Amino acid sequence: MPYDIVLEMDEINEDFAATDVVLVIGANDTVNPAGAEDPGSPIAGMPVLTVWEAGKVIVFKRSMASGYAGVQNPLFFKENTSMLFGDAKARVEDIVGAL
Repeated sequence: MPYDIVLEMDEINEDFAATDVVLVIGANDTVNPAGAEDPGSPIAGMPVLTVWEAGKVIVFKRSMASGYAGVQNPLFFKENTSMLFGDAKARVEDIVGAL
C-alpha cells in the first residue's frame, strides 16, 4: 500500500462511525477497545483505531491468541464483530472472488 494514501489514527478514527464495514487484518492491540475504554487495562491510553464504531467489523485471525501486549481484546466479543479464521490473504481472495 502506498504510504501517501495511509492516514494517521487521528485522521481515520473520526470516519469509523460513518463506515459500514471494517476489515481488520494483521492487527490486534491497535484495535483493542481497552486502550481507549478501560483505565485499568495494561494498554490504557495506548492509541487505537476505533474500528468498533463501524456498523460491522470483520476480524481476520489465525487463532484467538492475544496480541503483542498479551491482553484479551474485547473487540472480538462485540455484537457488531465477526471473526474470520484462516489465512487472511486467502480469505480476502475468496471475498474478492465472490464479489
